[in-house]
Formats: sequence, C-alpha cells, structure tokens
Amino acid sequence: MIKKFIRSSPYIVNIAALIFAFLINIAIGAVTIEPGTTFKVVANLFPGVEFAMYWPNYVEAILVEIRLPHAILMMLAGAALASSGAAYQGLFRNPLADPYLIGVASGGGLGAVIAMSFSWPDTILSYLSIPLAAFVGAFSTVVVVYLLAKVGKIVPLTTLILAGIAVSAFNSAITSFLMLRSEEQIHKAIAFLLGGTAMSGWKPVIGILPYLFIGFFLLILAGNSLNLLQFGEEQAKQLGLSVEKSKIFVIVVASLVTAAAVSFAGIIGFIGLIVPHVIRIVWGADYRKLIPYSMIAGGTALLLADLIGRILLAPQVVPVGIVTALVGTPFFLWILRSAKSKVFW
Repeated sequence: MIKKFIRSSPYIVNIAALIFAFLINIAIGAVTIEPGTTFKVVANLFPGVEFAMYWPNYVEAILVEIRLPHAILMMLAGAALASSGAAYQGLFRNPLADPYLIGVASGGGLGAVIAMSFSWPDTILSYLSIPLAAFVGAFSTVVVVYLLAKVGKIVPLTTLILAGIAVSAFNSAITSFLMLRSEEQIHKAIAFLLGGTAMSGWKPVIGILPYLFIGFFLLILAGNSLNLLQFGEEQAKQLGLSVEKSKIFVIVVASLVTAAAVSFAGIIGFIGLIVPHVIRIVWGADYRKLIPYSMIAGGTALLLADLIGRILLAPQVVPVGIVTALVGTPFFLWILRSAKSKVFW
C-alpha cells in the first residue's frame, strides 16, 4: 500500500519530504529550537500570517538571519546539482555522468575561486558576478571533457570518466595554487572547496536565484529532447530533433545550473549521481518528469546531508561535501559494478 502510494504520488511524496527536511535543518544546530517554534517563526514571515511571539528575540535572529538563508542555499544547490546530473546522464546516455565525476563541478569551483581571489564578495553586484565566472569554468570544462572522451560518434564510459578525472586534477591544481596566493582567505576557500558555505546571509541566496530560475525552467523544457536522445542520435534526427543544437542547449544550461550551485555552496559530489538514479528506479526515466522530481529530491538530499554534517561531530561542523562523498562513494561503486552486468537504459 505504501509503495503504491509513493509510486502514484511523486510530487506529494517529494514535496512532503522536502518540507520535513527543511524544517528539521533549520531547527537543529548549536541551539536546538522546537519544531513548533520553528514553524511559527517561518510562518510569520508570510503576509497575512501572525502567530503570537512567546520566544526570545535571539531565536528569531538565529532562524531568519543565519539558518533560513543557509537552508535555502543548500536546498537550491541540491536541486541544481541533481537536475543537472540528470541532464548530463541523459545527454551522455550514461548513469555515471554527473557534474562531479566529469569535472564540471571542479571547473565551476575554479571559476568561482578565480573571481573570489580578486576580492571576497561583499556587495550584491559581486555576488551576482561569481556565478558568471563559475559558468565560464564549468562550461569550458564540460566541452574539454566531452571532446577528449569522444571516440568517433560515441562517448565511451571509460574515456569519459578518465577525461573527467584528468581535467578535474588540472582544475584542482590551479585552484590550490590560487588558494596559496591568497593566504588571508585560505580558511574560507578551503571550507568552500569542501562543500561548505563560507558566505552566509541572504546575499548569496539573492546572487544565485536569477541563474537558477532561468536554468531550472530551461532544463525542464529540455526533457522531451533528452527523451529522444535516448534512442540514439540517428533515431532522434529521424524523429525531428535537431541533435547538435539540443546537445549544445543541454550542455550550456546544465553547466549554468551547476556553476550557480558551486559558486556559493562549494564543490559537492555525488548528489548529481545518486538522486537521479534513485528517482529513475522509483518513478521511471521520462526526463520530462525525472528532471523536476530530481530538483525536489536533490534539495531534500542536500538538506539532510548538511544536517548530518552539523550533528555528526557537534559542535564542530563537517563540510557537507565530506558527508556526500562518504555516502556517495559506495553508491558509485555499486553502480559501476552493476554496469558490468546490465544495461541501464
């Protein structure tokens, strides 16, 4: 009965899980706040809703100025990484092609660090410019990896991963060099690279929103094209799809979304690998549904990973990138092992 409900009500299940993850993420921390109080403080932010205040002022300050923007940033980053991961997997017709493994995340991280090395952001304009720099790095990386991995008209799994590893190593080396030159910001940069939001408050949220709104909308529009690409490029052409234009469109949009996430949330691995794969198993591989489902579930997954990192060694905070790597590595190995014995599509 439960399994049937989950399969038949994907939006209800995913949105309910997202709301639950969001509320417990902002409720739990160094100062634990009761779920009821958390809900009322957040609800009071909406017009027409007014609960009587019986909590200390510092509770509202913690929730509104620190935890709420942090949770929203994690939710948006998770949605971005999962949806772009789904798009890359559909584009390359490969279950292992996510932003982290093929080097796109490291390219976005490099672009963001280059921008930050000139001046750590402190104005809305500078926050808006960081995703642009990250996009240039991410887009350049995915193009290089794709060209290196392409053999004839196909992109083999082995060469795709090897090219991604090689380009990621190069990006990481340049990023490390830039960090060494900026000693005063090195702690912030390290936290950023490990998947930690070194920048807090509402400015990063404002900086990321324009790019993600555009990117999410365009990724959803690409769902039908990704469905057609699963039949192969020749068959997709016969069905009326402009294959090359569609591939460029998906690469640009997925890179934009990845870059926006990386520019403020840091380099976070495996969300783009795990979430689309689980969604595909539970609700199927129709990309018109897979991408929006992945957006919602990606936000949930990163909120939960962020919460685990916060309570694992409390009061010390473990960067969320470490948590996702600890969970994602075994999952990646399982997928890689499964790929030897069966076809995913």
